[in-house]
Amino acid sequence: MLAVLVEIRLINKYCLKLMVKKLVIIPTYNEIENIPRLIPAIFEVNENVDILVVDDSSPDGTGNAVNVLKGKYPSVHLLVRPEKQGLGRAYIAGFEWGLKNGYDVLVEMDADFSHRPQDLMRLLVCLEESKADFAVGSRYVPGGKTVNWGLMRKLISRAGSLYAKLILWFNINDWTGGFNAWKKEVLNKIDLSTIKSNGYSFQIELKYRALRNGFKVTEVPIVFEDRNVGQSKMSTKIVMEALYRVWVMRFV
Repeated sequence: MLAVLVEIRLINKYCLKLMVKKLVIIPTYNEIENIPRLIPAIFEVNENVDILVVDDSSPDGTGNAVNVLKGKYPSVHLLVRPEKQGLGRAYIAGFEWGLKNGYDVLVEMDADFSHRPQDLMRLLVCLEESKADFAVGSRYVPGGKTVNWGLMRKLISRAGSLYAKLILWFNINDWTGGFNAWKKEVLNKIDLSTIKSNGYSFQIELKYRALRNGFKVTEVPIVFEDRNVGQSKMSTKIVMEALYRVWVMRFV
């Protein structure tokens, strides 16, 4: 009898997992070299997710490539925006689309393989099994690391997270990382329409608002590898925005 009860509980738990709708949001601009490889790679490690590509009308045909993939993978969706408006605006559009369509967990993921598909599964499992409300894919906890980064980029990234940590007074090790999973309750609470940041500071502001509203975080070690193809979106303007926006978040 006990064995039967245990089996029933396991079946119920498995069914509940399948009922949780999970959406991976991937912003793109000129990612024709990466997106046709990334989407199949994600489904190889996790078939129980949907994918939303938010494309800023890439002139290289990224959106067309996604439309071709939609024919093979019914759980792939495409949201096209009229022009390039920045990473933060792309994610907000993706979050709003996902919440409107009833997803329970929404994940941010880069299109350039900097975020490894195999780490996506770990991120989702850790969020599900912990008591956390959002999970941060962290380069700066035991087990996390960066690959193919120069010394200057390592210093800027480390210093950026330490800078945010000291000013915002919350204990996250990777503030600027963009590989994060959010339960819908968090995104509904933090009022996406009022977020002002757009570059790396967007990632900081999301985390800060969630923590300030009392939500719990877990950091999951990931391996972050610099892109092999395509052009990096990093710029001096993005770094400077992050520097001053942190003070605005803290005191305004």
